[in-house]
Formats: sequence, structure tokens, C-alpha cells
Amino acid sequence: MRICRFDNDRLGVIIGDRVHDVSGAQDEIRKAAPYDMRGDAVIAALPQWRARLEGMAAAAPGRPLSQVRLLAPVARPSKVMGAPTNYRKHIEEMNHVAEAHVGGVRRFSTDIGEAGIFLKANSSLVGPSEGVPIRFPERRNDHEIELVLIIGKQGSRIPREQALDHVAGYSLGLDMTVRGPQDRSFRKSCDGYSVLGPWIVTADEIADPDNVPLSLSVNGETRQDTNTSYLIYDIRRLIEFASEYYTLYPGDVYYTGTPEGVGPVKPGDTMRGRSAPMLGELEVAVRA
Repeated sequence: MRICRFDNDRLGVIIGDRVHDVSGAQDEIRKAAPYDMRGDAVIAALPQWRARLEGMAAAAPGRPLSQVRLLAPVARPSKVMGAPTNYRKHIEEMNHVAEAHVGGVRRFSTDIGEAGIFLKANSSLVGPSEGVPIRFPERRNDHEIELVLIIGKQGSRIPREQALDHVAGYSLGLDMTVRGPQDRSFRKSCDGYSVLGPWIVTADEIADPDNVPLSLSVNGETRQDTNTSYLIYDIRRLIEFASEYYTLYPGDVYYTGTPEGVGPVKPGDTMRGRSAPMLGELEVAVRA
């Protein structure tokens, strides 16, 4: 099943190229959720609501995807996490960038266990329709295409063999970065610098998350092209690793790392992420 948020916080199920509004379910789920719950109520409720959502979608008229504004498919994650050094060729590429932009310092570890993961501000999360506003046009602002997993079930110290039981689904994401000497999380948390979408594909539809093709083009030019089979920490290990430090909650967003080919963008550019036919296509405008 493909699930999206669109327009003014509407919930939709996508069938073919049309969005079917199931916002009545979202209203009911949120109304029943405790105000102080950690995580996203809709994501937490998906296992119990899935059959009803499918029934509601079948009964609702569809609207063409081209006529809706796609928002981030998760409204209230408790945290947005990122794996910084999870493709070997990207590590070497970014060490060269660091030499040029951070005073000649090679600071990117080749060991993700040593580097750890990082957090991005929840306020940086946007959907594809919102675009990426460049915060510092005088500095280098880079695109980073990634597979993103959405946590579906609470857990802490999750063993590898149970990791996928905690995944609600997968999405495409752009972990945008402004280069400079500041802390990584600081530079990656500008408004709009965590793009997520175009929708969530539920976990049952992705047979092997460690074999998902990813590509990104800018203005029609291919910049990044890879497969998650090249991840240093695979999806199970990423979940195990994060949960050693954090309790994971439904709706938590986890960017799994970007491959080589990272490059700068500027206002007026159009970025297009793709994972067909698995996750769809993410089209994002870069704006001032």
C-alpha cells in the first residue's frame, strides 16, 4: 500500500496514479491518541487500520496525483535520524570536499560505528511539493538522495533478527546539506533540508530493502545512481545500531545514507529522485 499526506494535511491512499482521500480515518486515529504520545499516531495505527484504509480508499473517488500537493508522509516523528558515512565511495568523495571547504581537514570516518548517526531537526522535514529553500546561497548546498525507512513499532535494543518487524515502510528522501565548519546536525537542519516522499510504501511491498535502486538527477543530468546493496550498515544493522542509543517510536524517520555523486544545487534547479518501480519518483524544486 502507498500512503501519502497531501494538500492541507489530508491522508491519502494511492492506487495507480490517483489519490483516494481517507482523511476520516486520520481524524479518528488522532482523536483517540493521547496528546503526550511519542511518535506519529497514524503510523502507529497502521497495522490495525490497514484493512479499513483499503476499504475507504476503494470507496472514495480518486484525484490525479498531478492535482495534489504532496507533503511529508509522516506528520509527527519523534526524531529524524541520519546515517552519515554508509557508502564507501561517498566517504572518500566527502573527504575531498572537506579538504576544500573546511580548511583542509579530512574528518569523515570510514567506520560508521565510530562516526555514529546524527539527528536532524524535525522542523526541517518537508514534502516534495514544498521545495528546498536555499538558506545560504553564498555557500555550497548539496543534494544527497537516500532510502528512508519509517519506524512502525516502538523498540529499544532491537536485535538484528527482529529489526524489520519494526519498519512500517520506506520512502525516498533528500538529506540536504550546507557545507561549512559547523556541527553536521546544525548544517543539515535548515528549514526544508529534509525532504521526504512522495509517499510511504508499506514494508510488505519491499521484498528486500537491501536491494533497492536509487538515482538522482539535477536538471535532467544524472548525479547519483546506486543500490542499497552497497550500504556498509544494511537496514537491519542500522535499526539495531540506532536502537542501542535511542528508543525508536512509530513514525521515526531514518535516512540510511547517500552514495557518491553528491553535488551542489542552486535556486532554479529541479532535483528528481527515483526508485522505480519500488518507491516512485520525487521531484523537488530548489528555490531562494
